[in-house]
Amino acid sequence: MSATEHALELVTAAARAASDKLAQQIIAFDVSEQLAITDAFVLASASNDRQVKAIVDEVEDKLREIGAKPIRREGQRDGRWVLIDYGDVVVHVQHEEERSFYALERLWRDCPIIALPADVVSHER
Repeated sequence: MSATEHALELVTAAARAASDKLAQQIIAFDVSEQLAITDAFVLASASNDRQVKAIVDEVEDKLREIGAKPIRREGQRDGRWVLIDYGDVVVHVQHEEERSFYALERLWRDCPIIALPADVVSHER
């Protein structure tokens, strides 16, 4: 089994929203073979807490425009690692220090990477 078309639509919208707010290291994994609770993860990072919050706001706005509402959100107050759960997709927006420390890419490296559209640009500092 692999990520559903709906999950891929959410991944693309979330990745584009993160890119629009100059997120760094945007990547998506198909975790459907490993987890029963979701199909995909989107990871993005930022260099400061304010940018983390801006990315989260943009992701929520863009996904709301296509009819997706988060089931839950965690970490918003601290602005260091915000997790937005949409059921089919979980979006992780991390401060670059948390991204480096927790290294989710290493944890999920055995999962297929989801190709993102060419207009999704990972911005570097």
